[in-house]
Amino acid sequence: MKFLQRLGRSIMLPVAVLPVAAILAGISYWIKSAAGDNLVSAFLGAAGGALLDNMALLFAVGISIGMANKSDGTSALAGLVSWLTVTTLLKPETVALFTGVGDVNEVDPAFLKVQNVFVGIICGLIGAYCYNKFKDTKLPDALSFFSGKRSVAIVTAGFSLVVAIVLFFVWPWVYGGLVAFGEWIVTLGPFGTGIYGFLNRLLIPVGLHHALNSVFWFDVAGINDLNNFLAGEGTYGVTGQYMTGFFPIMMFGLPGAALAMYLTARTTQKKIAYGILLGGAISSFFVGVTEPLEFAFMFVAPLLYVVHAVFTGISMAISQILPVRMGFGFSGGFIDLVLGWMNPMAQNPWLIPVMGVFWFFIYFGVFYFLIKRFNLKTPGREDDDTLTQGTEYDTSATDDKYLVTAGRFLTALGGTENITDLENCATRLRLEVDDVSKVDDAALKRAGAAGTMKPGGKSVQVVYGTNVQFVKDAMEAIMTGQAEAPQGAAPEPAVEAAAGSTAVLTDTAKATVTLRQPLEGRVVPLSEVPDPTFAQGIMGPGLAIEPTGDTVVAPADGTIGATFDTGHAVALVLEDGTELLIHVGIDTVGMKGDGFQTLVEKGQKVTAGTPLLRFDLSKIQAAGHPSITPVIVLNNENATVAFE
Repeated sequence: MKFLQRLGRSIMLPVAVLPVAAILAGISYWIKSAAGDNLVSAFLGAAGGALLDNMALLFAVGISIGMANKSDGTSALAGLVSWLTVTTLLKPETVALFTGVGDVNEVDPAFLKVQNVFVGIICGLIGAYCYNKFKDTKLPDALSFFSGKRSVAIVTAGFSLVVAIVLFFVWPWVYGGLVAFGEWIVTLGPFGTGIYGFLNRLLIPVGLHHALNSVFWFDVAGINDLNNFLAGEGTYGVTGQYMTGFFPIMMFGLPGAALAMYLTARTTQKKIAYGILLGGAISSFFVGVTEPLEFAFMFVAPLLYVVHAVFTGISMAISQILPVRMGFGFSGGFIDLVLGWMNPMAQNPWLIPVMGVFWFFIYFGVFYFLIKRFNLKTPGREDDDTLTQGTEYDTSATDDKYLVTAGRFLTALGGTENITDLENCATRLRLEVDDVSKVDDAALKRAGAAGTMKPGGKSVQVVYGTNVQFVKDAMEAIMTGQAEAPQGAAPEPAVEAAAGSTAVLTDTAKATVTLRQPLEGRVVPLSEVPDPTFAQGIMGPGLAIEPTGDTVVAPADGTIGATFDTGHAVALVLEDGTELLIHVGIDTVGMKGDGFQTLVEKGQKVTAGTPLLRFDLSKIQAAGHPSITPVIVLNNENATVAFE
């Protein structure tokens, strides 16, 4: 489910550009229908079509960016490489060469529809996977030019070749099977129409709805519903039956769903949800372009999408039974309804708005109930740890608490222009600065830092705590101009510590924290850790372990407070409120997760002995990092740690 939520969030990046494009294309169609071909309609149509016609390509690039561990232009390039490789190998002209067919028109029609959203999503996932896996690849000196990020596009092309070969054999079979199935359900009357409506929506994520549409809208099986309606040459009371039921859903049902998603969004996220949902609702109502709304929830809340598909099927069946008949040239939106109102094939079009009001309330009520009942992660309701991955749902930049801290830190570090590189590990910022003398340690302390380390050269480390990622994200947002630091006096250190989960709080209570030893090995004093941040107790009191085992287990009952993408550390909140950090090795964040596996999730309840993370000791040693593992109490500087 977490993968689907992340995928859904990534899809929002390309989907966000579609509503305006859909409206432009719809207005162009409206003008063209009313006044014929003209410069205005051609201009607006080209502007809208520039994005709508290349939606699958936008998905490939956008998903590759969103699914990458770190947003990077290299991942976008990888997604583009995958898309170009797959679609070029499977375009009709290329397939004609492969199969020895002399005429492109004789190529299997499935390959005319290979540039679809499904293939775009696959290519985006390939690009992101290759970026995440191979961006740090080191090759022999003779091939060093192709090391690291330069290897990503090359490997992506290789993966995409394999995918193209698989699709070459699989795609025509799937496409042809759907066409045959569509021809069969024509014989089932209103029930078959309902099945068609259900499958039409259900197949949108994989782009195969085109196969079904060709059966019902065009002349594949002799129905030709769309063309007959536009020409006014069909059978009155029959023509339009495979299009009518879309109007109430697109014009009223989905906007009702959008309202439900907006009202159930978290208060702090409503503005973000508002932008996506309002734009999607407008394009759905006026133009009948539903993808901006549907992709907003189909992956993050699949249950809602199945319900939407069922409702579409019911609407299609009811429309055929009533009877109501209406058709479209573009899609089932307000513009096409107005244009088709006087068509000789239109039957009882006034019932469409009546049905629409009914569907508006049905969608609103059902979506609202299901979102609340099952805590579905629709836009504005995502988990906090999935909202800071670098997409349009990045909320760290809007969190004043971290923006305040980030602004203070940037000032204390000598300003944005003094920072040349910014990263973070489990508890601290790791920076390269242009001039170390500009770093104000006291100002950093006042802004909420637990301590500052200067290992040498131009390196600076600012110790903050397990929420350091949010500070780092906020700093990047300020540095790139995506956010502004709030104005005002810096908070007192103790207040900032309490709010930001900084490493050491001002709790003066002396206590002995007795724990199960979380890792096999020799227990040593914290002072033997070859890192001043731990050895001097800047992070807090504790003990360290020279490991002989490879699995960190929970030292007591509690809740997982934080996990990290690199897998080298885990934070735990015990039942008495004690906050622990278990940090495997020193400077192991530089291994980028290689050799580490996190076994739990943030917020998960654990008992003493529950495996938390696993690591490869030999890889740590081979990378030249000390494997000594500190176990630190973060929120009581006067505590004493003892292992049973």
